[in-house]
Amino acid sequence: MSESNQNPANDINQDGAPPALPLSVNLQYTKDLSFEVPAGAAIFASLRSAPQISVNIDVQANRLEEAQPVFEVALAVRAEAAEAPEQEGGKPGRTVFIAELTYAAIVTLGDAPQELVEPILLVEVPRLIFPFVRSIISDVTRDGGFPPIVLQPIDFVALWQAKRAQQFPEPAGHA
Repeated sequence: MSESNQNPANDINQDGAPPALPLSVNLQYTKDLSFEVPAGAAIFASLRSAPQISVNIDVQANRLEEAQPVFEVALAVRAEAAEAPEQEGGKPGRTVFIAELTYAAIVTLGDAPQELVEPILLVEVPRLIFPFVRSIISDVTRDGGFPPIVLQPIDFVALWQAKRAQQFPEPAGHA
């Protein structure tokens, strides 16, 4: 006769895998997409070297219905390219292009423990939709006439922890 382990923290499926996340991705969509070349055609004639590219990323999660565990998770990316400075350490030149994308997913959470809701919404869902964001940003910059921007993998755990640290700063203490 075998005993079954009733501790949920130790639940393992019969095939040895951990239990599935209590998450259903209902749909994904492009919420906002913008690509602009502020200098127009002149930038193509005057660009002499690879531009400097900065990328900013933000994740937001909002409950859609108060009584339902349905959320919209949005991953926002802004990539801005500027002409390289004429001299080392100098001021960057004109803006070459700006690409902005907000990509969202509508998700339903199952019976997730309260302490897992925030990490699921701000870490796991962005991790699942990131490949789509990466593809869209790459395509839009390439289709805009520039080499594609290929976003490097993102550590969404570190992003979430940094965001939490900004919202809830540690009080200064004496050691």
